[in-house]
Amino acid sequence: MTRARRLAAEALGTALLLAMVVGSAIMAGRLAGGNAALALLANALASGAGLLALLLAFGDISGAHLNPAVTLSAAWRGTMAWREAAAYTAAQTCGAFAGVAAAHLMFGAPAFASATLARTGGSLWWSEFVATFGLLAVGMGCAHKRPALAPFAVAAYIVAGYWFTASSSFANPALTLARAATDSVAGIRLGDVTGYIAAQLLGALAATAFFGWLHRPAATSAALAPRDQFCDGQDRHAV
Repeated sequence: MTRARRLAAEALGTALLLAMVVGSAIMAGRLAGGNAALALLANALASGAGLLALLLAFGDISGAHLNPAVTLSAAWRGTMAWREAAAYTAAQTCGAFAGVAAAHLMFGAPAFASATLARTGGSLWWSEFVATFGLLAVGMGCAHKRPALAPFAVAAYIVAGYWFTASSSFANPALTLARAATDSVAGIRLGDVTGYIAAQLLGALAATAFFGWLHRPAATSAALAPRDQFCDGQDRHAV
């Protein structure tokens, strides 16, 4: 697959992901009648189902990272060149903002609006660390032995993450930055973005280091251990 097609897939996939996340949040807020739990459930299910569809659709083209944390993890492990990772990250970020604009326009709102929802504090940063660590753990764990199941596992984890984390599991730096441009319930104040992204990158780094160690055969049994690779050198089906 050509580089241009891979980058286009990452940009479009991330745009559709943001359109689903933000659009479903707006729709849920309108239809839930003030019931926050019902709105969150609707947002989580729509986001998880949409993510699964995107992972299956774009996995064979670009690996369906749709997330700079996943891309940087691949670069840290040496399965992707840093120059390629930078291009992926740029495509994902541009796509994320396009997705926010698409969601707003579907609901008759301006393309962009500065978020006013405060999301800051140690508990939320820790939530983002855990959410991102878990996301990478699920993606790398499945890719090691069960790559065909990875899209389903990652999507299921995201649905769960909406509920078990205090931050509703952003776990994606491009998504986090773009959500500063929506003044819906899905938004995050621009001033709070840095803390979220820092926690996400630390979570991704920790997961990469831990699972790199976990899946490395012991020196004494390397000759007998199966030589599994992470998806033949390119991460697939992770967000």
